[in-house]
Amino acid sequence: MKILAVGDVVSKPGLTTLRRLLRAVKKQHAADFTIVNGENAAGVGITPDQADEIFAAGADVITLGNHVYNKRQIVPYLDDCAYILRPANNAPQQPGRGFGIYDCKGYRLLVMNLIGRCEMAFGPDNPFLCADRILREARGQYDLAVCEIHASATSEKLAMGFYLDGRCCAVYGTHTHVQTADARVNPKGTGYITDLGMTGPVWSVLGVEPAQSIAMFRGDLTEYFRAAPGETALMGAVFDIDEAAGRCRAVTPVCETMEG
Repeated sequence: MKILAVGDVVSKPGLTTLRRLLRAVKKQHAADFTIVNGENAAGVGITPDQADEIFAAGADVITLGNHVYNKRQIVPYLDDCAYILRPANNAPQQPGRGFGIYDCKGYRLLVMNLIGRCEMAFGPDNPFLCADRILREARGQYDLAVCEIHASATSEKLAMGFYLDGRCCAVYGTHTHVQTADARVNPKGTGYITDLGMTGPVWSVLGVEPAQSIAMFRGDLTEYFRAAPGETALMGAVFDIDEAAGRCRAVTPVCETMEG
């Protein structure tokens, strides 16, 4: 089984890139299941139309993060659609669901979405204890498990990779938009990468026009952020899973570019 995870889709350039490249990338890597982080599809947040566009491009599941509710029109969609996941360790009264169990090649694949607490501007539940709870309560209902940890701190993501080593076949990070060079299989068989990177403008600061980002850091008065023009990339990773053993054989980073 091959699972393709795609990094944060950023604004219109990211959506266009996903639409044009995702199916070819899936075919190239013989992906059986595709998870796409869509929380930045609207810059910050995602609308129902954008979620539909990501599904139409070839995603099986959409994951979200700290901008999950920035576009409030997504709220009913989160309750109605079982294939879009907000962070599981958000407050339990919030709309949506944080994990799902899906069919993949006749196996029951549990996908859970967690958000980190280090340096985030709000107080979600402990993601480590939340992961324990999900795996415990879903015991017997799934065959393989995948975890996305949407977090700022590399230490928190690395710790989650080791914490779930042997319990999930894949753990990967999102949110920081820069693909890391540590794709590997952890000692007990969990495929891991600290950050998938992003899907959007290459010559940018996390998808934003560099001049605008520089102005913000200088302390200048700035406008709403604009997506940078030009070349774009689809970034992510493919996890090659031995489904019978419940272990990952290899993790292959993905970075496919196209002209803007």
